[in-house]
Amino acid sequence: MTKRSLLIAAASCFIVFAPAAYGRSAYDGSWDLVFVTQRGTCDSSYSFTVDVTNGIVTHPNLVRFRGYVAKSGAVRASVTVQDKYAAGAGKLFATSGQGTWSGHSGTARCSGYWTARRN
Repeated sequence: MTKRSLLIAAASCFIVFAPAAYGRSAYDGSWDLVFVTQRGTCDSSYSFTVDVTNGIVTHPNLVRFRGYVAKSGAVRASVTVQDKYAAGAGKLFATSGQGTWSGHSGTARCSGYWTARRN
């Protein structure tokens, strides 16, 4: 078998066996998020919009943003902006969602809850 044939066969295996998580998600679309600080001295709230595409959560301007929505609606995400970091988990439903988060802003430790509304 030539190297080219082997490469084509290997690539085909990756395509055929790619996980279903990378397929269209029921949660795909634009979501408005509000993060509320309940403990700590971080800003009282943060708001921004994220996009979900194939279950992957992204933000166009935040380079260090990672998130994933499972088929069940369970979501996990983290974001780093300069000296601020937050990670959270929760659940999305058809048009809304909620969860908790914790993180820090500089040396201040903070935590709270988040809500989501589909656009």
